[in-house]
Amino acid sequence: MAKIEGFRVKNFKALKDVTLGRLWNQRKKQPLTAMTAVIGKNGVGKSALFDAFGFLADALKSGVEEACDARGRGGFERIRSQGETGPIAFDVYYREQGKAQPIIYEIAIEADEFGRPYVLRERLRQIRQGRSGQSHGWPFSFLMLDDSRGVAWKGEQAGRRLDEGTEDFSFLDFMASIKAEESSETEIIELEDRRKLGIATLGALKQHPRISAFRRFIEGWYLSYFTPDAARSLPLAGPQRHLNIHGDNLGNVVQFMEREHPRRFKAILKEIAATIPGIDRIDTERTSDGRLLLRFNDKGFQEPFYAQQMSDGTLKVFAYLLLLADPTPPPFLCIEEPENGLYHKILETLANEFRQHASGHRGGSQIFVTTHQPYFVDALEPQEVWILEKGADGFSTIRRASDDPIVNNMVAEGLPLGGLWYSDYLDCSSRQFVIPN
Repeated sequence: MAKIEGFRVKNFKALKDVTLGRLWNQRKKQPLTAMTAVIGKNGVGKSALFDAFGFLADALKSGVEEACDARGRGGFERIRSQGETGPIAFDVYYREQGKAQPIIYEIAIEADEFGRPYVLRERLRQIRQGRSGQSHGWPFSFLMLDDSRGVAWKGEQAGRRLDEGTEDFSFLDFMASIKAEESSETEIIELEDRRKLGIATLGALKQHPRISAFRRFIEGWYLSYFTPDAARSLPLAGPQRHLNIHGDNLGNVVQFMEREHPRRFKAILKEIAATIPGIDRIDTERTSDGRLLLRFNDKGFQEPFYAQQMSDGTLKVFAYLLLLADPTPPPFLCIEEPENGLYHKILETLANEFRQHASGHRGGSQIFVTTHQPYFVDALEPQEVWILEKGADGFSTIRRASDDPIVNNMVAEGLPLGGLWYSDYLDCSSRQFVIPN
């Protein structure tokens, strides 16, 4: 399954310039792990980082103007880093599969003279394999757009290498050179709406399989905006394959799982019941109008409770574990503060469930979590944890816990990472922090 190895955000809310993992020009850095958690105090930018992924997914679906206004973002100038005049930019460095050559997606979003956001630049590049068979070759562009105009290369291999400093080259000269050597592999592009992403349009065409693959990858992202009240709703009968971002189709997903995977679904309910404290058994009851209701048998009570009567924490854990049990899981799963409403002793179990799914041999989702709960962090390794802080200029800075040899040594000695965080050993302002060369 596809995996993000690095992600960079520029000029987005408190994230003036933040990079996680490796980029194409920083390939000596360690990539993101299958399970990644970002920790930090209130107000350091954890929600902004979560929303950076959501913004990119919304821009693909609806265009950059609607994405700037969606989910209460308030428009382009509200989400551009305060005091900055450059474009909002995102870089995604990922692989389709474990041994596939890395692909780099770069997008920059600017506002016109009327304040309307549009796609300033967009590029998809792939690292070409070097002579020794390693992934250290130079990236070749197979999609390059500048203000909705540019070129795309068809097929699986076609593309063109661009030298360093390409942001300074004359785009008109570049397009003239492309037209001069135009072949069946190149396609001159001019989008009708410069507020739409090029990958949204070209990704629907069969002749652009690499663009299509990246579009499907982002379309498959799952960002959890789960609310227990939504999960308590009683939707109309009808099976649905995947849990939606709010969780209000929980009953529909249960109906699908029971119909399409009955044996596995029973096993899943048994496993979930064993994970949630106080729950003896979970089963279902079909109503006269065809809906499927969840029944939770609480220890000590003879009569079961329905989902509408269960606590927020129980519904949240059930939804997360059902999401992990999806037969066709999303490639990227992003959850903000999963600990809210949960008993602290279940957090380590939930973190272990996330990691087991992310690193599963069957190719589970890559999981990205923001949290401020030390009990959750106790179950994690230093290379899985990133510390987000406010810099002297008010913007966010980020570093990996494993960059600190003292933290690595303490964890190796058996000290839990969450406990070190609670004791301020992960706080730059509390002690000397040494980053190895």
